[in-house]
Amino acid sequence: MFINLTNHSSTNWSKKQRKAAEVYGQIIDMPFPVIKPTFTKEDILSLVSEYIDRIVGLQGERIIVHVMGEMTFTHNIVNALKDVGITCLASTTERNTFDINDGKKLSEFKFVQFREY
Repeated sequence: MFINLTNHSSTNWSKKQRKAAEVYGQIIDMPFPVIKPTFTKEDILSLVSEYIDRIVGLQGERIIVHVMGEMTFTHNIVNALKDVGITCLASTTERNTFDINDGKKLSEFKFVQFREY
């Protein structure tokens, strides 16, 4: 089972990224939580605990978790998942940035691979 714990639904992934994820099993999207900038460390740890319970509750087969998002939550959940023997992956991309009108930039990301934390 491949849990996609990000803000990017697997339905919008490239064929290359879907194929790379499917090597690990069925893809299940689990939306990344909203992390407010006012959250305390205790708030983050409480969310981590909630998500660990949800993920561990899915066990019955090998679970791989793709984690990408707000850094303090990501750091804590990856460590907690690894502590219970669950492998965590990050996605790597090539980033192309284009200047557009009014000083704005457009970034395009192209999936390369998954890499273990």
